[in-house]
Amino acid sequence: MKTSEVRKEFVNLFEGLAQKYSRHQIWSDFIIMSACAISNACDRRFFDVREAMYMDCVKKYKREEAEVFPEMLSLVVIAFEINPEQDFLGEIFGSLRLHNEWRGQFFTPYHVARLMADINTGNLVKDVEEKGLVSVSDCCCGAGCLLIAFANSAKRAGVNYQRNILFVAQDVDLIAGLMCYIQLSILGCKAYIKIGNSLTEPITTDSVIDETFWFTPMYRMGNLLTFMELFDETKNENFRQEEEIPA
Repeated sequence: MKTSEVRKEFVNLFEGLAQKYSRHQIWSDFIIMSACAISNACDRRFFDVREAMYMDCVKKYKREEAEVFPEMLSLVVIAFEINPEQDFLGEIFGSLRLHNEWRGQFFTPYHVARLMADINTGNLVKDVEEKGLVSVSDCCCGAGCLLIAFANSAKRAGVNYQRNILFVAQDVDLIAGLMCYIQLSILGCKAYIKIGNSLTEPITTDSVIDETFWFTPMYRMGNLLTFMELFDETKNENFRQEEEIPA
């Protein structure tokens, strides 16, 4: 299957729901439910809050309609398995012209992000050898295009971005920030995303970890459990673990 075919199938599922519900609502609910499902499979600190967010979204739909959302998420996973060099959600968001309903948001094209990432990874191998773990930050992350490109640039340079890079992101918009969270989670990035204004609520060493922080599975679990194994309780011991894993 080609990425274009995955994108077409995703859009068909989306447009099927759009016959009855607003496009804005469908996209928002899809992103929130997907992010909550991922988070609650690996991080129990805000389980109740995110379970409530999930239920608030899913209760709007009939059972057969609600079953479309995990199908859409599976297509996002498939798209990145086929080609990790893309901003799948950001590109779909733009192609559906949803940016017109979200404060006129326009996301960076991936080819531009790739160029920017390549410019900034010149000393990455040396930095990793000296420090072991390096960080990269985007304080206005959108769907995470720049960070995705950085991860792929690091991989081309021979750096294991899943082990040696910490991705830090922030966005004032919940849906944009969670799009970034979903995509970095699927790519296995060790990352956390804060929802908030980077100017008035910047991430600092004194920041209180609350429900505005979203930690990816790789950050929380610290191993190479595959994305789909995350939802398999027989393989994911952390899912049943009541004691908190140090952040």
